[in-house]
Amino acid sequence: MRRIAVPLTVFALTLFAGLAWAQSGLRTEGDRAGASGVYEAEVPVASQSDTDLERGMARALGVVLGKISGDRNAMGRPGVAQELRRARDYIDSYDFRQDQGSSPGGAPTYRTMLVARFKPTEVDALAGVLGLPVWPQPRPKPVAWLAIDDGSGPRLAALKQANAVRPLLSRAIERGYRLGLPAGNAAEQALVGAIWRQDTAAVARASSRYQPPMQLIGKLYRSGGGWRADWVFVDNGKVLSKWSASDSDARRAMVSGADGAADALIKRYRKAGGVGTAGKYRVAFTGIDSTDDYLRLSGTLQKMSVVRGIRPLQATPGRLELELELLSGLNGFRSSVDPAVLVEVPVAELAEGEPTPTPEYRLY
Repeated sequence: MRRIAVPLTVFALTLFAGLAWAQSGLRTEGDRAGASGVYEAEVPVASQSDTDLERGMARALGVVLGKISGDRNAMGRPGVAQELRRARDYIDSYDFRQDQGSSPGGAPTYRTMLVARFKPTEVDALAGVLGLPVWPQPRPKPVAWLAIDDGSGPRLAALKQANAVRPLLSRAIERGYRLGLPAGNAAEQALVGAIWRQDTAAVARASSRYQPPMQLIGKLYRSGGGWRADWVFVDNGKVLSKWSASDSDARRAMVSGADGAADALIKRYRKAGGVGTAGKYRVAFTGIDSTDDYLRLSGTLQKMSVVRGIRPLQATPGRLELELELLSGLNGFRSSVDPAVLVEVPVAELAEGEPTPTPEYRLY
């Protein structure tokens, strides 16, 4: 082990120069720290001011929606930005942590982190309204078989070398799942050649003692003036994906493994959002007796994230029919309606074959 651990220890020290963060407490709400669950997120903030807190909560909610859906671009999906401004409504608890480190020149540096925890039920409902797909839980914990060659020959990154691959493990958590590492016994150390050849069958056999039967197989090595990482993701003996990444920074090349594995898992296991189907729907509104009523209805609809477009269809005294473009259909619209403003008018029981009437809401 000494022959293997020393080069990776040196690699880890080089990789994390200036990133040895220590923790100290600041203003808190709740007594927990850290964010590793699907409904939790850590984001840097400029300060603990109310303004920076609101911005941080918005970013944290975006991260959580990304974890739930598996979509790394979740914050750019329709309707999401509008809901991020209401992030505080979904907060369960939060606290701050100040990380202290040192710059490459040795000067101390400080960074304030917001650790935000959100209400699972409310966030799930929001994801449904926004039409976000869902990556179900519990999620698997694949084993990462990574060989690193920093110029002295490839070495296996096992449990004892976890610090050397911390960017990879942390990125997986950011994407909403976890990666495991092999124990690093003699037989596993001897597997470096198979990893380097991307011999998925040999790695799968060696990984049979771990559950689930999923392997992220990678090699990280110097290439030109930077680093290159080659990856294969295997699920129960089947290769789901192969990819490579090059970067001047070894950490960025390394985290590509966690991103690629997440993308492969999501493509295979993600389910479509269950609230409703996006589209254009005819909806009637009553109680529209004045210009003020119309403006209040219009303002209410425009504030609803599920509503992406409004087109007037027909107006009669006290009644207005609109075509609404909805992210998650009428069910998503129903879930989003404020009952203090709009109340759905019950529909009488229909006879067989009778057409379904236009949904109707009364403005109060």
